[in-house]
Amino acid sequence: MSIFSRIKDAIFGASAKAAPAPSPSPAPKPTATAAPRPTPSPAPASPAPAAGPVGPVDVEAVLQQMAANQKQPLNWRTSIVDLMKLVGLDSSLENRKALASELGYQGDSNDSAAMNIWLHKQVMNQLAAHGGKVPTELKD
Repeated sequence: MSIFSRIKDAIFGASAKAAPAPSPSPAPKPTATAAPRPTPSPAPASPAPAAGPVGPVDVEAVLQQMAANQKQPLNWRTSIVDLMKLVGLDSSLENRKALASELGYQGDSNDSAAMNIWLHKQVMNQLAAHGGKVPTELKD
């Protein structure tokens, strides 16, 4: 699985876990009648629709919630290193270079400061492209 996919799954999966699953409605209890009447075979029940996202995933809200559960403060809004730590990924330079390659970085990967800034924006843009609601100031 790609590094970006793991970031996306960590954020979008956390969003799905935050929403409770709908509980099935109880079946009606049969009532007693004097004489049972034959009834036609019931039509097969249609399957219930799968619970899916109601709308776009609010990336900021999910990340804020994840950050609130951390022991150390993480500046995920501007730091790709902290964002990766927040979602439980190895934020080593090697992994960031792999993520940069995966996302098509054309700059010098030895200039980690420039690469990190590009990576953060690109990850936010990609999250938005995959159905996330990302604040404008975190994108391009």
